[in-house]
This record gives sequence, C-alpha cells and structure tokens, in this order.
Amino acid sequence: MTPSFDDLLARARSLPRDGRRAVLGIVGSPGAGKTTLAEHLVRELNGAGDPWVAQVPMDGFHLADVQLDRLGRRDRKGAPDTFDAAGYAALLRRLHEAGGDTVYAPGFERVLEQPIAGALAVEPTARLVVTEGNYLLLDTGAWARVRPQLDEVWFCELDEPERLRRLIARHERFGKSHDEAVAWVMRSDQRNAKLVAATRDRADLVVPGTALPAAQEPPTARAGT
Repeated sequence: MTPSFDDLLARARSLPRDGRRAVLGIVGSPGAGKTTLAEHLVRELNGAGDPWVAQVPMDGFHLADVQLDRLGRRDRKGAPDTFDAAGYAALLRRLHEAGGDTVYAPGFERVLEQPIAGALAVEPTARLVVTEGNYLLLDTGAWARVRPQLDEVWFCELDEPERLRRLIARHERFGKSHDEAVAWVMRSDQRNAKLVAATRDRADLVVPGTALPAAQEPPTARAGT
C-alpha cells in the first residue's frame, strides 16, 4: 500500500518513545525530494506550537573545497569519500546522548557550495530529529556507523525523468549553464545515484513521489540533495 503524506506524519510522530529522542533518516538519489519531504515533515509536525522536531541535513558534512583540493577529489564533489562520514555518525550518536545540552551541527550553503560550522542548533526540547542525505544506508567504511544511529530510514523514490529534470534545474538555479548542469548530472550525480539506488532494499519504508504534497520543487535556500 502506497503511504500518503498523512501516513508519513503519523509514522514520524510515533517514533519518539519512552521519553527518548528519535532520529529519522531520509535517503534517496540526488534530486529525489529528500529535503522537500524532510522540510514538510518538520513544518507540519511542529505546527503552530512549540517546536519539538529539528532538521539536520547530512550535507553539512561535505568536506570543504580546500580539503577536496588537498585530497585531489574536487572534481568528484558529492561522492561518498568527499564527506566526513565519521563526523556525521558521531553527531547522530551525540543527538541520542545529548541529554539537556544543545547540539550544534554544520549546515551547507548551496550558493557558496561550502559547509558552515555550527549553523544549526538542536535544542534539548527536540524529541525527533529528521536527517536527510544520499548515503545513510551505505555499509562501507565509516558510513556503516550511520545506520545504527537511525531509528528508521525512509527511501525517497521519484520517477527518473522527473528526478533528472529537477536536478538539472537546481544546478542551473545555482549558477551553472544548462550544458554545464547536464554534464555535471550525467558525469557525477548519476554515478552517485546508482550507488544510492543499490541501498534501497535496506530502508524501512519506500516513499514514492506521490506521497509528497503536490507541485513541490526542491528548495533553493538550503542544501537539499
């Protein structure tokens, strides 16, 4: 049975149990709508009351360009080994263990294409944290430490032509020409997408594009993938 957005809200709302904080992971290939889904969940669950749901994207753990240049990986930015996977896993663990402390996490500035330290704050009142990214279900290297820190993982699955259209349009919005956007998507993003797609069966739930509110485009103000 295909879940509706209301079904997703109810499932997410039920994750924190016994007074403990829960962390929900949302995964999918680049352009599949992970950030769109995460932002809608957070906004609807928080409603007009006191915020009890926070969002911490994986993209804050991109390595800065200076490190990618040092490592010779700048032309593969976005691949699994261009992130601080161990740091991301450590943050997820800390979110479970923080107790009464505010946890600060890095964000990602899409216009600059750079991580920003301490850009996000998860307050002690947050009982659910939604985190989204491409590689939450990888089982190699330090990425294997991520899945045990997630109470559930949902896999976003979007029709392939629409996913590619959105992805190309996003690159264009952030400064690439159409030809540059297409070239980057087909060279880099598609290679990563195949890797992500192979992790689909490890998810707790597959979320089709039809479960998202209608006519939503990937956000432009933050680093969704």
